[in-house]
Amino acid sequence: MLPFLLPYRVRAACAACALLAAAGLLLGVGQGLRTLIDSGFGGGPESLDQAAAAMFAIVAGLAITTSARFYLVSWLGERVAGDLRRAAFEHVVKLSPAFFETMRTGDILSRMTADIAVLQALVGSAISQGLRQMLLLAGAFFMLVATSPKLAGIVAAVVPFVVGPLILAGRREKRLSREAQDRVADLAASAEETINGLRTVQAFTRETLERERFATGIERAVAAALRRVTTRAVLILGVILLGFGAITFSLWVGGRDVVAGHMSGGQLSSFVFYAVVLATSGASMSELWGDLRRAAGAADRLLELLGVRPEIVTPDHPSRFPEPARGRIEFRDVTFTYPSRPGQPALDRFSLAIEPGETVALVGPSGAGKTTVLDLLLRFRDPQRGAMFLDGVDISKADPAALRARIGLVPQDPVIFSGDAWENIGYGRPGATQADIRAAAQAASAAGFLDELPQGFATYLGAKGVTLSGGQRQRIAIARAVLRDPAVLLLDEATSALDATSEQAVQRALAALAQGRTSVVVAHRLATVRRADRIVVLDRGRIVAMGTHEALVREGGLYATLASLQFTDDGAGVVGR
Repeated sequence: MLPFLLPYRVRAACAACALLAAAGLLLGVGQGLRTLIDSGFGGGPESLDQAAAAMFAIVAGLAITTSARFYLVSWLGERVAGDLRRAAFEHVVKLSPAFFETMRTGDILSRMTADIAVLQALVGSAISQGLRQMLLLAGAFFMLVATSPKLAGIVAAVVPFVVGPLILAGRREKRLSREAQDRVADLAASAEETINGLRTVQAFTRETLERERFATGIERAVAAALRRVTTRAVLILGVILLGFGAITFSLWVGGRDVVAGHMSGGQLSSFVFYAVVLATSGASMSELWGDLRRAAGAADRLLELLGVRPEIVTPDHPSRFPEPARGRIEFRDVTFTYPSRPGQPALDRFSLAIEPGETVALVGPSGAGKTTVLDLLLRFRDPQRGAMFLDGVDISKADPAALRARIGLVPQDPVIFSGDAWENIGYGRPGATQADIRAAAQAASAAGFLDELPQGFATYLGAKGVTLSGGQRQRIAIARAVLRDPAVLLLDEATSALDATSEQAVQRALAALAQGRTSVVVAHRLATVRRADRIVVLDRGRIVAMGTHEALVREGGLYATLASLQFTDDGAGVVGR
């Protein structure tokens, strides 16, 4: 936590000063109590007034310093938690998409919210409380010795029996806290998965199954939390029983000394006060120790996330792309294998050159490597062998942000963010005017249905665009790419969700957009790529054929087979020139 506290060291120092002052004043209450009883009650009204005034001054100072300590440490907790969340989010968005294939989104969100909330409580309360209780513990024991060494010895004899179990139980609590936090993360991941797939759940009437599965997860989380709670409850029981038991015994001994005249009433009262402070501080320390171990478990999970190194990093001295952008793409002997399928290359010695302004279509059966080509070009992943070039620059030696700034992507599964159409289409080019956004929407055949919404372009589209049809979401994604005005256009099944009428309109828009730009089109529906400049046929990660639609049909082979299955007439698509 230290790197996150250092920027606020002045406030932390002020909080420490307030903490020291509050602890000292609280210990001073015992002496004020002793003076009030021995001098105030034993003297005249004037002595009583002076003793009461001194007592009130101590209490007032205690109230002010305690309030200041609470505000400062709470401020630190909120500020540090915000910085932690920012650091975690900034780190997560740098990670490559491959990381999220094995890491559940719900687990990541749990670490960024619930675990950081635990650390917030640590900084904003537990640390200052722990330091305060430690000071009070030491100060109260010192005052006990100063007041009555004999009675202090009785209390000291119990300390080892409290500290030992505290340390042992703390280790167990850290392990149990980590387990409980993991089960909560499982719950978050399960809920996120079910909500995202709610249509499928309801379509297959599996609501009961999902409820039972979530209920089972809740029981596991509760059971894990209760194991931690049980450990802490037993610890608190032992600490309070031993601590206050020792105090009760020492009071019995002290009471006999007062009766015998060996100790004044004020001394015994101050001893009682310090003994209570000592006992309550010890009990609080046992609880705070549990909080600390719980926070340690949360910190482990957060550091585990922050410790993941991005696979794609910006070189120390990145190569610059030439200006203006031309859009020439070249793959040289590229081989890429997914970690989950080590024996099956997704691309195997793949080589392809695409000239500026050329429209190239990638076709082939599922799993042939078409989308992998786009992922590598966007540098979401790096190949195990070979190199890729954009405008003559090896993209592995360039800044990924500079690379992606030259590329416009229309994915098969379009992403719609929570917000309105202005925000979603404008995402393609920050700072674009509403006129630019509307023009892009018109080019993508999206302006018509957006104008018909209740508030037009300003209508909230729902989480993930739930209020829109699949085709409407796709057209917004296309408008976003149109607005970006890229040198390279990547279309991954960009018209797969459109009806026939919308598809024709969008195909015309894409054809106009492709003019003067390099376009790489991935499609299963061959009607959308018949007029591409070149069609590249992939099978098991290799290029098995290349040419125009007519040439590939005449040639026979895989493309001719696919074409014969799909075409029932000679209607032509419109992608390309």
